[in-house]
Amino acid sequence: MTAFSQLGGTIAERIHQIRQTLPDSVRLLAVTKQVSIELMRAAYDAGVRDFAENRVQEAEAKQAQLHDLTDVTWHLIGHLQSNKAQKALECFQWIHSIDDLKLAQRLNRLAAPLPQKPQSLLQVKLLPDPTKYGWSVAELMTDLSVLNQCEDLRIQGLMTILPYGLTSTEATTAFQQMQTLANTIRQQNLPHIQMQVLSMGMSNDYRFAVQAGATMVRLGRILFGDRPA
Repeated sequence: MTAFSQLGGTIAERIHQIRQTLPDSVRLLAVTKQVSIELMRAAYDAGVRDFAENRVQEAEAKQAQLHDLTDVTWHLIGHLQSNKAQKALECFQWIHSIDDLKLAQRLNRLAAPLPQKPQSLLQVKLLPDPTKYGWSVAELMTDLSVLNQCEDLRIQGLMTILPYGLTSTEATTAFQQMQTLANTIRQQNLPHIQMQVLSMGMSNDYRFAVQAGATMVRLGRILFGDRPA
């Protein structure tokens, strides 16, 4: 799939241009992996209030430096190792990358005594991809009844990351499958699994995701440029 042209101008101008393309119902998450504190503050000054990180340790260090930004919401979007689960619950209000039943159950146990429960999403791998984590659709449907017992996770919906190299048609089809899957799960009326949120779409493909019903898009390169090698 051909990448969208990187927007020119300052970070504030890029954010403004992108917001013009997003419906009010879509939440813009700035992916700040390897992004400097200075650039994050610039994004904040431009109105961004949602920062998404891939690693717990990097997020923890940045939060210490941005402690004065008290209205920021932090999202974990990278693979979470089980031994980092407790720290993730301390650092993030949203965990997008719950990618298997064992991790969900561990997070649920750890979240039980906490006064502030996480908002959580279930990561789905729609297409075969050895570099991505997540449930297949069939696996997720099998595990739903057990996931419904994880009431302290406050499951709000689904997240996906598509393989690289898809055409626009392939990406659109995959995102539409996510919307269909969410509708199928919603029809089961599970009391502890909501399907209000679809976190899907990144710099290359967010417009297709929005057309297919995304409620959160995760944008990094198009805002901040390429990350260091």
